[in-house]
Amino acid sequence: MSEIFKRPEIKNVDFCVDENIWGHRLYDEQLPHLTVLEFLGALGSNLDKPLRPHEGLGGAFKFQPQRQIRLRGLIFNNPYVESISESAQPDEEKWRQWFERFSQGATGNGDGVGDMAYLRHSFTSFDDFAKAVELLRSSSFESRSNKRWSSKFVFPFGPDALYEDLEIDSKGKMSNDRRFFARTGELLYMMLTRAKRGAELGDLLAKRLFDREAAMNRLARAMQGVPQRADDFRQSGYLPEATNPRFDQICEDWLAILATDMPIYDALEHLIAISGLNMLLYFLERAKRVAGNDDPVEIVCEIVSKERTKVRALSGDSYQLNQGLPSKAVRAHVESIRMDAGWAKAASGDFPDAERVKLMRERFQWPSVDGDDEEDYSGESPDALVGKLAELALARHEQHVGKIHASWSRAIGLSSRRLSRRTRYAPNDRLLKSIVVAIVDDRMQFDEFLGEAKKRYGLILGDAEGVRLVDAKLVDQEELSENRDNLEARLVGLGLVRRLSDSCSFVENPFAFKGEAAC
Repeated sequence: MSEIFKRPEIKNVDFCVDENIWGHRLYDEQLPHLTVLEFLGALGSNLDKPLRPHEGLGGAFKFQPQRQIRLRGLIFNNPYVESISESAQPDEEKWRQWFERFSQGATGNGDGVGDMAYLRHSFTSFDDFAKAVELLRSSSFESRSNKRWSSKFVFPFGPDALYEDLEIDSKGKMSNDRRFFARTGELLYMMLTRAKRGAELGDLLAKRLFDREAAMNRLARAMQGVPQRADDFRQSGYLPEATNPRFDQICEDWLAILATDMPIYDALEHLIAISGLNMLLYFLERAKRVAGNDDPVEIVCEIVSKERTKVRALSGDSYQLNQGLPSKAVRAHVESIRMDAGWAKAASGDFPDAERVKLMRERFQWPSVDGDDEEDYSGESPDALVGKLAELALARHEQHVGKIHASWSRAIGLSSRRLSRRTRYAPNDRLLKSIVVAIVDDRMQFDEFLGEAKKRYGLILGDAEGVRLVDAKLVDQEELSENRDNLEARLVGLGLVRRLSDSCSFVENPFAFKGEAAC
């Protein structure tokens, strides 16, 4: 068992159950690309000690995020820049009109007309400025979404393009309301800090992703001017385990992707996808273990083909099984307090009920010691309180944490409802490519690749990987063999598999090709 860090008191929560199991916190609305952005912001604030543990913080770390109000306002709260640029006005008049319009939406956080005067010196003409805005906007995440402008993000071209999610009210008051940057990126940072090769990865990322003189970062800096940071350093959230094989797997995958002959901005797409897959597996693996099942998580994947296959139903069953794991973990974790040595010991004390309620407060921060709960639990027995907490915890779990499996698997391209009424695991081309880039150094025999995909990620794609399912008579070997053949054909079409004979196929990493192979 991995060492577990002592959880600090977590403020503004009614009780700690999800937090005890997975950390503070995983959140369904913080999709993998937002998780990586939050992670990069934390890393950018610790470039003097990237992915190194912070002493004396109980496994947590400190960071001071950037806010970059000017940059994000210019990109996402500037709808009139294009129309002004396309007008026949002289350059001076275009600037005048734009400053007048932009000032009307200023927040008062360093984005007033006087604060933005540097733009006239950064760009030779207004039209050049407008083109730069369009370039950064077109390459951004979710530029066409209906999110508030302060929750839209520039592509992470470098240190000047990174900033935290903010809510800005009509009076210009800023707050990080933890909706889209909910601390999941902080958990990723701690996972990689605790990986065996975390420091090596930290140095590599600092070198590759934080080049202030990179062309696109210089453009972001010309827009932003002097960086704007949060007023104070913050302490990160809480991650229970000191070690976990999944932390090391994420780190190894990042190092493998960064070792390829691929521009760093292209590599980010694969880093996001593989991080989403690994963190989804952390979520499911931890749930399964807390619920008392140490068997590996299995993800039976249908490779969609023109003809309907029997693997589709099995993939849907696999999806539903995994969907139910987290709620089982929540109930098991709450009820496990009855197995605690302190629970049994309290029976021989003078005030057994009081001792057991004290134990619950220490474990779950509930029931409230000062009576702040909406209901009065003072007359309840400890056993009744355990049942009540399980009920409350499951209700809260279903609001957000319980949706992680569905939202993240869809976001990374692992699940689909295409050609089916049920959601099932059916990886898309982009995810398959990321998996190949992470697993295959140069080239690898196809069967070896399938075995490694199961070992790393629990993916069951062929008959050899699904032998347990065949033995249990859940599926015929022939059907899984057909699924394997469909995957091979799919990867051939993507240029990721080369067939040298009927019985010899190699999966090739297109960014690390070195020469011919022979069977």
